[in-house]
Amino acid sequence: MAFSSFIIKQQLQRGISGITPLLSIIRNGHTLRGKRPGVARTLQQRLQEDNPQDAELIARVDIGFPKLRAPRSHRHERMQHLKVQRKNEELEKKARNHTLLISLDDVSKEYMRINRPYDVRIIADHYGVYKDLFDLAYFVPRVNLDIQYHLDNGIDIPVYNGNVIKPFEARETPSVQFDGKTDPITGKPSNSQSLWCLLATNPDSNPAAQNKEIVHWFIANIPNGEVNKGEVLIDYLQPFPPKGIGFQRFVFVLYKQNKKIDFNNFKIDKMSNNNLEKRTFKTLDFYRQYQDDITPAGLAFYQTDYDNSLTKFYHEVLNLKEPIYEYDFPDIYMADQKQFPLTRPFNTYMDRYRDIKQVNKEFLERKLAKTHPFDGPEPQLRYPNAQPLRGIPSWLRTEIRKERLKIGRINDY
Repeated sequence: MAFSSFIIKQQLQRGISGITPLLSIIRNGHTLRGKRPGVARTLQQRLQEDNPQDAELIARVDIGFPKLRAPRSHRHERMQHLKVQRKNEELEKKARNHTLLISLDDVSKEYMRINRPYDVRIIADHYGVYKDLFDLAYFVPRVNLDIQYHLDNGIDIPVYNGNVIKPFEARETPSVQFDGKTDPITGKPSNSQSLWCLLATNPDSNPAAQNKEIVHWFIANIPNGEVNKGEVLIDYLQPFPPKGIGFQRFVFVLYKQNKKIDFNNFKIDKMSNNNLEKRTFKTLDFYRQYQDDITPAGLAFYQTDYDNSLTKFYHEVLNLKEPIYEYDFPDIYMADQKQFPLTRPFNTYMDRYRDIKQVNKEFLERKLAKTHPFDGPEPQLRYPNAQPLRGIPSWLRTEIRKERLKIGRINDY
């Protein structure tokens, strides 16, 4: 600090301006080499300069339906409604006194209609759903998907935006509902029949082919949003993330069809329903093939990871050996206990052969004995190492020192 003050003083005597850059170069006794932060280029900027790319080639493309623009009359009515509400003294009084009650159902409907599509798009971008399914393309899901798994105990598990659902909970075919009678372009009910197709894929794991997906469900030509009346080309197959690879994404994509389309080349018969090679799929190739006749309109996804129910699923359903991608550490080898262990501290040596539950119980009882039920634990010593320990054996002195310093096994309690 004295050296920095000396340099500043010299600059002031010489009339040199610009002391701020110097303060940023010498900071807390350390000299920063090169330009200061904020002026120097970041690592991302340097990588972009070293690897230039054509902006047109990496530009993202919106392949979904356009945003609905409300007519001027609706916006005028909304502004008039806001002016009337702002002049309502009774409404203002309730709001200030926290007695104003609003309908949560109306708020939820308004959110689903206006904000939810954009929130889903941001979350899906965060999880890399668009990048792995459509590469540089994306879309705003204008149609809200209501997907729920129904368990045997009567509990319904909905599919939100990236929530975690275990394979055991997703073993049965889910129920899917959406508004298939409203035109996503105009936002008005359509009198003519509308056709849809629903695809459920896993972009994170395909044991049969790399950079491919597993298609878990395919229903085509769904009339007016009635999923139970659509053509089931590929039966539902539950997610089966292997052990040790973490979370996988399970993505539902809803497409609006311009006409009835023959997707029989994707159909899998009942005998080959569990053949993973035939379930190999690529969403980008599928969309490129039918992009003139389909438009993505809805999106929902969740995450799933391994549970113990998949062992039976791999063996009995897929007829495969269960893959495991993590190492199960075996139990620590314990040599036979000796009656006179030489050069070994007897307390730690004896603890190795005791029941771990008994050791944990002993430490917990020792902690509770020094904890008051209302005042809490005893205050810690301000200088633990400065407290003398005399007239006690060395092994006990070590245990007391560890307990005072909160090191070793005492940290677990």
